[in-house]
Amino acid sequence: SFTIPRIKVRIVRYKLAIARKKSQESTGLLLVQGNVSDFNFQRELREKLQPEVIELIKQQRLNRLCEGTRFRKISARRRQDKFWYCHLSPNHKVLHYGDIEEFSQGQISHDSLQEKVTVADIKAVVMGKDCPHMREKGALKNKELLELSFSILHNSDEYLNFIAPDKHKYCIWTDGLNALLGKEMTSELTKSDMDTLVTTELKLRLLDLENIQIPDVPPPVPKEPSTYDFVYDFSQKHT
Repeated sequence: SFTIPRIKVRIVRYKLAIARKKSQESTGLLLVQGNVSDFNFQRELREKLQPEVIELIKQQRLNRLCEGTRFRKISARRRQDKFWYCHLSPNHKVLHYGDIEEFSQGQISHDSLQEKVTVADIKAVVMGKDCPHMREKGALKNKELLELSFSILHNSDEYLNFIAPDKHKYCIWTDGLNALLGKEMTSELTKSDMDTLVTTELKLRLLDLENIQIPDVPPPVPKEPSTYDFVYDFSQKHT
């Protein structure tokens, strides 16, 4: 779980609401007030968790940019037969990029990349039909390329144009670049990650309120069995 300070006042309110709920059951009032209280508590707790979760998502996006991605180049004839690579420096200050061979594998060292853009020189990130390489004849009709396209405006009027390999990497890069510029991450992936992480943390917090012990370390791995005779050996032929 995330390291987030306990919200002691709200925990006390929550426990009081639970106690009040139980006492109301015996008088037939049944939970209308209690349900409202529970809902308000969970909503407030979600709001408290969101900034920490957003920061976690931001760091994950920047880490992925540091790992780098291989992108396809599109020629004037719309052929996608050449590749280039781009990654963020570990100090998050420079984007290194350059052409690579088609069969290059793994992470590419920035020393082998010929070009760079300083993050401080990035003015904006544009996407889809606003990208200069999508304004060419016929490009706007290609919905798949349109949804994977984004560009960096740097210096005065220079663009670095991207077409992501897939939607997931498109979200990673547009989120990461917006995070570098101090802007909001608005991709569908961020919304999904946000909901999943906040919901998971909320459930863990509520388990804690019910006095269910969550260990700080994983349980020990049990000893190996004395014999493996119970395992079927597929290498042996049986008659």
